[in-house]
Amino acid sequence: MGNLSWNILSTRGLTQVIKMKRKQCYMIFNSCIDKGLNKIIVEAESNILHLCLVLQMNRQFIPFFTNILLPFFLVSTLSLTNRCSVDSSIESERTLAIIKPDGVSGNHTNSIKETILNNGFKITEESFIQLDEDRVKSFYAEHSSRSFFPSLVQYMISGPMLIMVLEKGNAIADWRALIGPTDPLKAKVTHPHSVRAICGLDLQKNCVHGSDSPQSVAREISFFFERTSSGHVSKHDEL
Repeated sequence: MGNLSWNILSTRGLTQVIKMKRKQCYMIFNSCIDKGLNKIIVEAESNILHLCLVLQMNRQFIPFFTNILLPFFLVSTLSLTNRCSVDSSIESERTLAIIKPDGVSGNHTNSIKETILNNGFKITEESFIQLDEDRVKSFYAEHSSRSFFPSLVQYMISGPMLIMVLEKGNAIADWRALIGPTDPLKAKVTHPHSVRAICGLDLQKNCVHGSDSPQSVAREISFFFERTSSGHVSKHDEL
């Protein structure tokens, strides 16, 4: 309650309490996905108990509570429950993310990881690696006949990369939307806030990679984290 008195609460004081509680409700609502519904119910109950104590001391405000504040709380609670129910129905999904050599050498690693976490992803596995020429050729084997293949290999062995497994609902599509178009120059025009628009240099040195399908996710995670003796080669629709 701060400087407000429990036994002498003015109309202005109650208004301040209502504003404070409304702000708390919005904060709780917006964090429901992170905290979980049980935590929200506990906090909501705590707020109600607080308001009941206020009303016991100031019975003249009970009509105000029942006619204005209670309907607001019920609507907020219904919206909160619906939002949590919708989120819990989305099945968790994995995707593979790579911060390429230009992203690491350009000191973008921390900012990209922060962007990942701020957008609701969990990083379940990560590893800094330095690929040798043979492994790069294996990873991009389907491009071996293309004219850009030699320069691609040299680029990918030019420095360490950060390989990450990301997890959330709709992870594949959400990560690809977050990184933007393959060409950073195009991304700067069409998706100026995307990772590639901000960090990418050109079509080859485009900073990051994202798997494009569940099949690609399985192959690529296997290549980096669950590699078998079969020598299985990943395929990629984009570099």
